[in-house]
Amino acid sequence: MYNAEIPKDIELPSSKKLIKSTAIAAVSAVIVLVTCVMPAEYAIDPTGMGKVLGLTKMGEIKQSLTEESENGINAAQAVNSVEQISVETSTQTATDNAQMIMPAINKESISIELKPGQATEVKLTMPQSASVNFDWKAVGGGLNYDTHGDPVNAPKGFYHGYGKGKNETTQQGVLKAAFDGKHGWFWRNRTENPVTVTLLVEGQFSEMKKVF
Repeated sequence: MYNAEIPKDIELPSSKKLIKSTAIAAVSAVIVLVTCVMPAEYAIDPTGMGKVLGLTKMGEIKQSLTEESENGINAAQAVNSVEQISVETSTQTATDNAQMIMPAINKESISIELKPGQATEVKLTMPQSASVNFDWKAVGGGLNYDTHGDPVNAPKGFYHGYGKGKNETTQQGVLKAAFDGKHGWFWRNRTENPVTVTLLVEGQFSEMKKVF
């Protein structure tokens, strides 16, 4: 009973049969991929069979949903970017409105040539009670000047003057900031010749800027 011999007429498949079976399986897989998987998943239907079977429509729906999902992600990222910009802007505004810190001692100079009738303005960024020593000279003629300051977020029509003059060629002194903001000099050339004004400042300011 337990010693029965295996029948000799059972043969193992030959190499040719194995290769043939493998080839048939591979071709079948390609056919399934082209006619079923590609139309259903990606709406790609090279044979037209997917449309007949209704699989292409399924693939189009899937692709549409995928695109909408990606667009939703992009829109969310755009909203986040806008919110981030808003936060940064709010932070910057809060910083601007905060009390300015007393800067270290700085020293700068600037020279500007003014044609007849031309004007210019130079401002220093200074916190309240900061002071600078200044010395300006005009070469080529006298200038009209107006030394004044503008606070942070100044209301319309605001004016705070430190001194005015006409046809002056030089001035030295100390400018002390009455408040946080921009403080400096306005000059206009009312002569008929070009005039060069040179300003030298040394003191507690964080930035010198030619306004125009």
